[in-house]
Amino acid sequence: MKFIIAIIKPFKLDTVREALSGIGIAGMTVTEVKGFGRQKGQTEIYRGAEYSTNMLPKVKLEIAASDEIAEQVVETIQQTANTGAIGDGKIFVLDLASATRIRTGESGETAL
Repeated sequence: MKFIIAIIKPFKLDTVREALSGIGIAGMTVTEVKGFGRQKGQTEIYRGAEYSTNMLPKVKLEIAASDEIAEQVVETIQQTANTGAIGDGKIFVLDLASATRIRTGESGETAL
């Protein structure tokens, strides 16, 4: 099993979620986060004053997937979250040692 963490632009969330549902992903955790990478933040104007923010709003997706579908999940996220602009985000893939469904006690891939 794999644990996939993706950091994407917030306006891409619905597109990515729909695409992942289309390939059989039944659930994910979504968190609103802030961060920066090569962008180093952005400059904005508020009430006529210019100020710089070093943390940009992003969305963090966490998905547990079987080994067989993990690569397809990564490809789907990469293709649907891509705008071609700096700050599109990152995808991390980690090995997932175990998973347990709390309600039924199922474990392993059947818990996904």
